[in-house]
Amino acid sequence: MQSIVSQSPSMAQNFAWLRRGVVEIFPQPADNDSQTQSLENILATTDRPLRVKLGIDPTGADIHLGHSIPVRKLRAFQDAGHTAVLIIGDFTARIGDPSGKSEVRRQLSQAQVAQNAQTYLDQVRPILDFDTPGRLEIRYNSQWLSKLDLNKILELLSTMTVGQMLAKEGFAERYKAENPIFIHEFLYPLMQGYDSVAVAADVELGGTDQKFNIAVGRDLQRHFGQEPQFGLLLPILIGTDGVQKMSKSLNNYVGLSEHPSQKYQKLQGTPDNLLEQYFELLTNLPLDKLPENPRDRQKLLAWEIVQQYHGEQAANEAQKAAESGGEQGELPEFSLAGVEFPAKLFQILNLSGLCKSGGEGKRKIKEGGVKLDGDRITDIDTTFQDKSELHGRVLKLGKNKLVKLVP
Repeated sequence: MQSIVSQSPSMAQNFAWLRRGVVEIFPQPADNDSQTQSLENILATTDRPLRVKLGIDPTGADIHLGHSIPVRKLRAFQDAGHTAVLIIGDFTARIGDPSGKSEVRRQLSQAQVAQNAQTYLDQVRPILDFDTPGRLEIRYNSQWLSKLDLNKILELLSTMTVGQMLAKEGFAERYKAENPIFIHEFLYPLMQGYDSVAVAADVELGGTDQKFNIAVGRDLQRHFGQEPQFGLLLPILIGTDGVQKMSKSLNNYVGLSEHPSQKYQKLQGTPDNLLEQYFELLTNLPLDKLPENPRDRQKLLAWEIVQQYHGEQAANEAQKAAESGGEQGELPEFSLAGVEFPAKLFQILNLSGLCKSGGEGKRKIKEGGVKLDGDRITDIDTTFQDKSELHGRVLKLGKNKLVKLVP
């Protein structure tokens, strides 16, 4: 990824990279407050790199462009000379962030979390600077959370009341709807907040749905005698349908691990009302120099994002394939007409020619080598009731074997 800002000291006062796409930075000093400094002022005057925290809970195998937004901001801090602290929530993922959830999340096994964590790191590698010494720390919160004894847990619990927990939006809605809230879910914001204590964070990044959790981190740092961190909130990305937030369950997402042609195809159809936001949050291109024509903007957006993750050659090939008739110009197709539904995924792997037998298909699924539209499938019993569930989707085995499923 190209550098987002110059590291030259002469650029110290230029914070366009910091403000780009940001919804809120807190706390902000009040007009009559001479004690509290703004984050911009600290960035301009500090004589040390700030420690900028981003926590990622590997609750799934793959991530999408919406997840990339805070990672890109983390890269911006790296390019400005600060230290990115990427926390892999291998402990907190076993609970799952209750933010925005209407019911308790399914708890994951340690093995599932470890496998997901590795795929997350692979997918953010094109974004972050992994090579410059002192610019990246990768930490796993099991390093400290698994060692908390009951005394320390009681101390954490004593910093917050039940009323304060129920003020958290998701909890409040569930309580009002009389949906169960389990005690272990109350621990999640406290554990994520304790991460900030463990790594001595100066800044924490997150989506707008993370303000409560980031504020808890500030409170815990204060409790343990540290200077409270700043919170920097970024928007939740609207999906390719132009209506709802980007989500795999809504099938309106663009996965970071998807094939370049699949990425290009999805992004070249970005609704006009989302183009400016996508350029602002997902690219470094100057917003005042974008093409006037919406179609040209769509093509530029698709090309730019594909080249970020796969390089210029892949972006050029994806564009060429799209202009010559879409993915069909690059990906082989498999017709679902001869498949008897309901059908197991391992059967489709066999029938499509990706696997030599159903047994091999089961083994590949179990090993984590099968993806559908970028989503890793690990359940050998995955079943599809009708071919309409698969129409237009890309089935991938390993790194290079793909087919597009057609009627």
